[in-house]
Amino acid sequence: MRHHPENGLWEIFLPAIQAGTHYQYEILDAKGEVQLKSDPYAFRSQLRPDTTSIVSLLPKQRHPTAQQIQSNQRNAPISIYEVHLGSWRRSANNHSWLTYRELAETLLPYVKEMGFTHLEILPISEHPFDGSWGYQPLGIYSPTSRFGSPQDLIDFVDEAHRLGINVILDWVPGHFPSDNSGLANFDGTPLYEYADPKEGKHRDWDTLIYDYRSHEVRQFLSDNAAYWVDRFGFDGLRVDAVASMIYRDYSRPDGEWIANEYGGNINLEAVSFLQHTNELLHRIQPNVLMAAEESTDFSGVTLPPSLGGLGFNYKWNMGWMHDTLSYLQLDPIARKYHHNKMTFSVMYAWSENYILPLSHDEVVHGKGSLLRKMSGSPDQKFATLRAYYGFMWAHPGKKLLFMGGEIAQWREWDHDGELDWHLVDIPTSPHAGVQRLIRDLNVTYRSTPALYDNDHNESSFEWVIVDDHDNSVFAFIRYAENGDPLLVISHFTPVTRADYRIGVRLHGQYQVLLNTNDSRYGGSDKHPVAPISSQPIKAHGCQYSIALTLPPLSTLYLTIKPATKKNKE
Repeated sequence: MRHHPENGLWEIFLPAIQAGTHYQYEILDAKGEVQLKSDPYAFRSQLRPDTTSIVSLLPKQRHPTAQQIQSNQRNAPISIYEVHLGSWRRSANNHSWLTYRELAETLLPYVKEMGFTHLEILPISEHPFDGSWGYQPLGIYSPTSRFGSPQDLIDFVDEAHRLGINVILDWVPGHFPSDNSGLANFDGTPLYEYADPKEGKHRDWDTLIYDYRSHEVRQFLSDNAAYWVDRFGFDGLRVDAVASMIYRDYSRPDGEWIANEYGGNINLEAVSFLQHTNELLHRIQPNVLMAAEESTDFSGVTLPPSLGGLGFNYKWNMGWMHDTLSYLQLDPIARKYHHNKMTFSVMYAWSENYILPLSHDEVVHGKGSLLRKMSGSPDQKFATLRAYYGFMWAHPGKKLLFMGGEIAQWREWDHDGELDWHLVDIPTSPHAGVQRLIRDLNVTYRSTPALYDNDHNESSFEWVIVDDHDNSVFAFIRYAENGDPLLVISHFTPVTRADYRIGVRLHGQYQVLLNTNDSRYGGSDKHPVAPISSQPIKAHGCQYSIALTLPPLSTLYLTIKPATKKNKE
């Protein structure tokens, strides 16, 4: 190969090489040793444990439709189904993966039937170890051959778009494995990674960290982000482990990290890289959805770089997730002492643009499934989970649910198998009831603007009951951009509360739109609740109030039909 000193590139021209030809780089490294390396820019690779690169054409550019663009807007309903392609469902013998083509015929119709607007898939860049779920990528330009060819993946994304589903890809620019065939010590020196292990090695994952100071490395990564959007048609990227990138002392004790040039703990070059990448992608595709998994209170994640922010569209609200799950693991008797865990997130709900995630990270490594996290008897666990989902879908912020959560499986996620689909084979099972609830929540969410079209503004939310610690009741109103309201009531104790009075702003008829305790979801309420008329009885700072029965462990949505417009306060 010929070296071009002016830009550091190496090139060679080999005529008559056909697509599908296998190749590797033989490198005489800085130590005089010969190494065999995969091509970092390979568009296709052999299945592990083979590390051979495969000649493949650059895919054609993709262009989003008007529907795809609209589905990514901030005032649109965004409900994301997060999926690991290798374990959503397996072939009949439960050993082999489904291909991209088979997933297009099974997964995509399921996502549409369940009412999700977006599908998010765990990383699919080629990776050497199944147990990393794609989060330790070896060839970031190469879609994993586990499920088929690059063209098969393009066809999968196209079919999702045909069904009205936008597709988000998990993207990992934060680290890479140290396998000999990959980027590690590529020419015998730390070419892609920081040289000092205090900067260049992740303790948590035993992986290497890209050198974000290097122009060539930054270009390698940002071009890759653009590649997935521009050439495969992905509608957005979810960037993994952002906190590990932007903090130099991430998961490092004192003395084991290197401060930045100002003596601080922020990785300034990583921040600059993320800003550049987000700006680049929004130039290429202004309506791309960029989401950050950022687990700290770093300020400005969703602010534009021109205002000092990182430039993401959304940030995962990890604080909401941890607070609410810890609350629901408590015995109901103890919940009154931790009431703020369910209310605190509203204090900062508009400091960033948030996605509420119940992700894969919460159902692995001994953490148990979402259902098992709930306290109480099996029936109470199901009821609590249903009430929690109702609370989540009504809370400000877009939604994300990892596969398996919608069927309330008992087992935590196992990447070597498939979901426990047998649980929903019996229509009367509580698992099938939870599945019906998720479908109905998505349908209700998408058809009720109060739940989505204004949730980036504080004016979209008003507490009605925020301090009923003893009864573990929360009530709030969601407002659409046009002012249409929806009353939401969540109750997290296992007793029925009759004649519970709630203050309301509007005098009129209140009709239950959704009840997580409905028998069709596995609850005990068998009959629709008749409309409830408000009364001129003051409560909770309102001139009017309604009295209703709160089912145990439940969430209710109530629509409002005002008696007359003049009664609005």
